[in-house]
Amino acid sequence: MELKLTNAFKQAAGLGVIAGMRTFSAPVVVSHVYSRHPSKQLKKTPAQFMQTITTSKVFKVLAAGELIGDKLPYTPNRTSAGGLIGRFLSGALCGATVYKANHQQPIVGGIIGGAAAIGSAFGCMFLRIALGKRTGLPDPVIGAIEDVIVIATGTALAKHM
Repeated sequence: MELKLTNAFKQAAGLGVIAGMRTFSAPVVVSHVYSRHPSKQLKKTPAQFMQTITTSKVFKVLAAGELIGDKLPYTPNRTSAGGLIGRFLSGALCGATVYKANHQQPIVGGIIGGAAAIGSAFGCMFLRIALGKRTGLPDPVIGAIEDVIVIATGTALAKHM
């Protein structure tokens, strides 16, 4: 039996991975795309706010602040309770939104996006630590590399939404 992954599944999972790396980057992708190309499926739903230019701008400002804040020495660990909750909620919001926009059950997309965010948060944390030990690069440099990956992945996902 062959497992076929829907486009909505790939979007929800991919956005969840991004949310696990940078909390606000996934909502930037979703709000940017849907504010410029609104989905009829999101009208008159709780996710309708994701289609506004204002929401898109707010998430972009928050994401820019997060890119800077991630490099600061006093920034909490991404796997702290608050960090995980924020990343899960971000992934869940994005997953639910793309599922609803694709005529599918938003709760399923939310679970996929949230779970992918948690997995990504831990996976990327361990990868970042290992890269630092292996290469000797300072953490802010590895964080900047992670930023490039997030931006490139988000851009690629946006092109297919």
